[in-house]
Amino acid sequence: MLTITVAQDGSGNFATIGEAVQAVPYDTPARILIGPGTYREKLACDKQSIAFQGAGMAETRLVWNEGGKLPHPDGRPTHTFRSWTAFFSGGEVTVEDMTIENDAGPGSLVGQGIAAYVDTRRAVFRRVRLLGNQDTLFCAPLPEKEREKDGFLGPRVFTPRLPSAQYYQSCEIAGDIDFIFGGADALFEQCVIRSVDNGPGPCKEAKEGRGYVTAPSTPAGGLGFVFWDCDFVSPCPAGSVYLGRPWRPEGRTAVLECRLGAHIAPEGFCPWNGRPDWDKAAFAEEGNTGPGAENRTGPLARQLSAAQAGDLLTKARRLCRPE
Repeated sequence: MLTITVAQDGSGNFATIGEAVQAVPYDTPARILIGPGTYREKLACDKQSIAFQGAGMAETRLVWNEGGKLPHPDGRPTHTFRSWTAFFSGGEVTVEDMTIENDAGPGSLVGQGIAAYVDTRRAVFRRVRLLGNQDTLFCAPLPEKEREKDGFLGPRVFTPRLPSAQYYQSCEIAGDIDFIFGGADALFEQCVIRSVDNGPGPCKEAKEGRGYVTAPSTPAGGLGFVFWDCDFVSPCPAGSVYLGRPWRPEGRTAVLECRLGAHIAPEGFCPWNGRPDWDKAAFAEEGNTGPGAENRTGPLARQLSAAQAGDLLTKARRLCRPE
């Protein structure tokens, strides 16, 4: 395997992560070791098999600051899917021990701001902080059709929608509105899911709503998002954050054996802005504890049995965990 080092002090092969990626032949497996520092760059990686190894979540930071409402060089707004800090495509990617952040600001001011756009066949993130506000982590693929003009403007707007299996272990993911979204099959194990407080969001179902954790667009027959043994934390007011809403009708999210803070709404999940097809979604829970797991109500709340949850977790691990 090719190994390349990146260091800001001149001791590595390259001074930027982007230069290191460009030096990797497409079909050559490579490992990029990234030294401490804040790398302010917009990263695009389309290699077949590549691993990024930082020096620690607090030590190695990749940061950019584009937002969907901000102007793009082509004269149009940037829109959601051109706002990323890091875009990963190709075959397989592994990211460990670093932070990826979009620090453009709250969605009410700058629009959506993706930290990581993950559109690889397989992806593994371990001990990675993914920080942002609205739309922090996009677990591709895109849905087949956009609902508004230029809604999918970006690197995958015209490409086939390919399945993606993604695994996140011991990560911290932060945002406010739909900050984990997309059509991938993804397993989140022992992660911290942090809802930031940017004030009331566009939440028609709750007058003082602060946001939504997930917005799945799972294709028919897909697994969707599965969270196991995670901590959902936030300074947001009690009952003001939903675990999810369906970005597309058959979106799927399961929250299993997690600890839910008081910020999680009693309904747990909610429809998407009053759309009539919410009943096709599959949102489920089992074994959750904490104030946000008590007295669950709402039309999308479904409790799995321990056996059903075990089967779902086994399937998610088989599909998403690296061998």
